[in-house]
Amino acid sequence: MDFALSEEQILIFDMAKGFGEEHIAPHAQDWEAEGTIPKDLWPKCAELGFGGLYVSDEYGGSGLSRLDATLVFEALAMSCPAVGSFLSIHNMCGGMIDKFGSEETKQKWLPDLCSMGKVFSYCLTEPGSGSDAAALKTRATKTNDSYVLNGTKAFISGGSYSDAYVTMVRTGEDGPKGISTVVVEDGTAGLSFGALEKKMGWLAQPTAQVQFDDCNVPLDHLIGEEGRGFAYAMAGLDGGRLNIAASALGGAQKALDLTLAYMAERKAFGKPINQFQALQFKLAEFETRLQASRTFLRQAAWKLDNGAHDATKFCAMAKLMVTDAAFDVANGCLQLHGGYGYLADYGIEKIVRDLRVHQILEGTNEIMRLIVSRQMIADAA
Repeated sequence: MDFALSEEQILIFDMAKGFGEEHIAPHAQDWEAEGTIPKDLWPKCAELGFGGLYVSDEYGGSGLSRLDATLVFEALAMSCPAVGSFLSIHNMCGGMIDKFGSEETKQKWLPDLCSMGKVFSYCLTEPGSGSDAAALKTRATKTNDSYVLNGTKAFISGGSYSDAYVTMVRTGEDGPKGISTVVVEDGTAGLSFGALEKKMGWLAQPTAQVQFDDCNVPLDHLIGEEGRGFAYAMAGLDGGRLNIAASALGGAQKALDLTLAYMAERKAFGKPINQFQALQFKLAEFETRLQASRTFLRQAAWKLDNGAHDATKFCAMAKLMVTDAAFDVANGCLQLHGGYGYLADYGIEKIVRDLRVHQILEGTNEIMRLIVSRQMIADAA
């Protein structure tokens, strides 16, 4: 088995890392304080093909694999996990439209998505349906020429900021088979937003409720078929979970890199603290957990790319394993910085705050355990 990246994949990683170091890292603290990401960043991302990573090239996408995409998000997160993760959500929307949309739907949305002339957000979660996503209540009533939407989505990254919202709505019966997916453009009558949420991390990303009050959406904004929206959403989450894991990995790697540099400079009891065996053991533990996470993440991405029957299970396992390990490593790096780790100037506390939510979104890590165990039980039956 060959676990090495190809030359092309190394170039993809290095290009994303270099882009982040030039265009994101110098501004990350300011964007966090301002609570937003300047929109002029996105066309620069798109110039490198990051706007439609796994959208077909005929619509302006890069046509990369899911494994390739994890390299991009790991690299970008080394500059700021919040920015890289927001781009991941945009790309998840693109992947859903490319995979499940009709030719007319793809032509309508994907060129602007890939150029990032329009930024897309993903709307699934509701105030009363988080982990139980199939219980969503936002209703889309079909008329002769439109769907009329009523309901509320919660915790939406890009709420009030994005240009279009890929939204899961109920067009039929209760449960997953009654759910469809539509695109709602910013400025649509009846679309409004709650106040920006005050959060622990991901402060650069505007997050808000998205509200629909007799919101009229044209019928041709439907993605795929009516009643298939929940399946589309879950398929999109497989790739989304890999990207969120990759972003967590990149953030934790940056924390470890900063810690290695700090420990070489910081002295205690007459010598650099990287010379104390107890602390060296910590470094070895962190390195082992990150390398194991990286290998497992790439295996899961390979399975999704190749349509393996257990790809969903492996994506869930990767999200569970990597996000837990990444948060633990980042938190441990803060501890190795001592009091300085608690100060914003050293960059560690921001990474810890940003990575905490990776254990919650795209399905909590408790739900990941359910997905894995249910698949195990089904395979054994």
